[in-house]
Amino acid sequence: MLPAAADQAGPPSRQAESTAPDAGLEAPETVPIRPLAFRELLDLPFAVIQADIRTLAACAIAGLLVAEGLVVVINVADSALTDGTAAASAVSAIASTLLMAWLLRLFLRGMTVSIGLARIGGRAMSWRAALAQCHRRFGALLADQLVYTVFGIAIPAVGTVVLVIGLLGATPLLGWLRARRLTVAPVLFAESVPYRDAVGRAKILAVGAEWRLAWLWLALRALLLMLVVPLVGAVLFVANFSGTHRWAVVVLATTGALLIAAFAAVMDAAASVIGYVDRRCRREGWDVRIPVPTNRIARAAR
Repeated sequence: MLPAAADQAGPPSRQAESTAPDAGLEAPETVPIRPLAFRELLDLPFAVIQADIRTLAACAIAGLLVAEGLVVVINVADSALTDGTAAASAVSAIASTLLMAWLLRLFLRGMTVSIGLARIGGRAMSWRAALAQCHRRFGALLADQLVYTVFGIAIPAVGTVVLVIGLLGATPLLGWLRARRLTVAPVLFAESVPYRDAVGRAKILAVGAEWRLAWLWLALRALLLMLVVPLVGAVLFVANFSGTHRWAVVVLATTGALLIAAFAAVMDAAASVIGYVDRRCRREGWDVRIPVPTNRIARAAR
């Protein structure tokens, strides 16, 4: 079947295989290994998260605590050096939060992709094993995160400056660029290729479905926005009780921002894993199962 036709129809589905030798097609299903409908692309990232919720939650909480601790340390040091002026404190809080949010996203993205791919393969991965995988692929992950950030800043900035395009006009373009590189991290972990090859492989997998994946990215951004609004309201509600003390406001605001960054990173990484499954099934027939003859059949054939 040609790749273009495979985007419209796919072979019969099979479930994510279990490590148990006799599990077969009756294994508990986390993610179906088959071409996925758009609704499934939206739903199944949360199934990946739910399947290893304890491990991912522990990673997110640990990363959040470390990041918030570093934000506080940086702000205390800056306050001591600048005599605690309000302007300097605001700049320090914003800059340190952005830096820690970026590093937190890098950490959680790698952990989620490692754990999610293991779950697709029918096994659970510990945080230690996931961390070891992230360590081995750190350079490639860092390069991809840098490119991801450059696109995320440059495209909206250019769209804002060029009034003909505007920020809203630049957003679909950014989604299209994100779609072409959606599966870079899963390719890095699942296929153990260099970064440059992983980028090329991700672009090949995305051929013919760039706008479909772009709409997926935009839909997840809209979902994230709906979740952010209640979180911001909760932070403001707690701030009413804490008063206007500077450190209370700094801790509340930075913690809220880091929490949003952590959730977005986990959600995006899980979506990239699901996108990887879908694109491999559609373009390469990953869901086609080739029966392996048993020993008895093999002996009879001889």
